[in-house]
Amino acid sequence: MANPTAAMLVIGDEILSGRTRDANMYFLAGELTKHGIDLKEVRIVSDDEAAIIAAVTSLSDSCDHVFTSGGIGPTHDDITADCISKAFDVHLDVRDDARALLQAHYDKSGQELNAARLRMARIPDGATLIDNPVSTAPGFTLRNVHVMAGVPSVFQAMVASVLPTLTGGAPLLSQTLRVERGEGDIAPILTAVAEAFDDLSIGCYPFQHNGAFGANVVVRGADGARVDAAMTQLARDLGL
Repeated sequence: MANPTAAMLVIGDEILSGRTRDANMYFLAGELTKHGIDLKEVRIVSDDEAAIIAAVTSLSDSCDHVFTSGGIGPTHDDITADCISKAFDVHLDVRDDARALLQAHYDKSGQELNAARLRMARIPDGATLIDNPVSTAPGFTLRNVHVMAGVPSVFQAMVASVLPTLTGGAPLLSQTLRVERGEGDIAPILTAVAEAFDDLSIGCYPFQHNGAFGANVVVRGADGARVDAAMTQLARDLGL
């Protein structure tokens, strides 16, 4: 059977403006690969209600899981929870269990759980909380959408909380062959091998080093024997 599929929605003007470099996609892709969930699409949208709702609705319909990052903090532009509730037409309000987590956290640190911080306890009806061992404020899962913070350390902790609850498939295996020739020279051979091993993913990633062109050929698949066979044929046909 095919592996479950996933999409990622990165939310935030700071990503699109170039002010912040996103690190969460790279991390999530690696973790999903190990868990046997195929990441099929990544979208980046601004802090715009209509754009977030449209993206969530579309991705939720097309993939088994959607992971969002960003927009669940205490400020006015943190609107992800509002958008998720509107996308699924469910009520959003401060929830007692989320409030209790935050209250205990701020009591311990000697800070006030003010109105701004209390925004992080607003959870859509029917959602399950996602544990946040880094800064306490929870994420949440509603249907097949997992809503997480944008701060990388918190995002990674939330992914670690969610992944064990999801059914995965066969982890993807990969091998890399470094070829000291340009893509144009090896393209016909790669095409032939890709056609012979159409159950595998074969990618070609060029590089330039000291004026010379080359490429890393990466073979990915769930069947280790097939990956081995494809690599063997590639090496033979390329004369390596």
